[in-house]
Amino acid sequence: MDVLVINGPNLNTLGTREPEVYGSTTLAVIEAGLVAQGAAAGLDVDTFQSNHEGAIIDRLHAARSDGTRFVIINPGAFTHTSVAIRDAFAAVEIPFCEVHISNVHAREEFRRRSYLADQAVGVLAGFGAFGYTMAMEFVIDQLKGQ
Repeated sequence: MDVLVINGPNLNTLGTREPEVYGSTTLAVIEAGLVAQGAAAGLDVDTFQSNHEGAIIDRLHAARSDGTRFVIINPGAFTHTSVAIRDAFAAVEIPFCEVHISNVHAREEFRRRSYLADQAVGVLAGFGAFGYTMAMEFVIDQLKGQ
């Protein structure tokens, strides 16, 4: 597998949760689009969503040995709280992009701090579901350049 897409807590409710903030596109639609986008570029893409911090960490640890070359992650609320996920990225040493559907910098003060951003290759925020597409285009470019 080349690319792992991880989505954190509450992202399984996309399409119905606060559509004025997160849009009406479901996570299943986003994931299917990313798998197709990757396949068109000759890359295998796996997706994973969990509302549990430990499950995300376990999946990152597994990525270290399953051939994952790049991670796209929307950590959801764990962005602002999880030193553990930050430490997991440091441990596995796999490059990653951080994606946020909403513009976290234009929201509540607590959402403006990411525990992951300084380790990320790049961060996309505020582009809606299209942010995932942009992240995948970047990842494709990075992996094809290797």
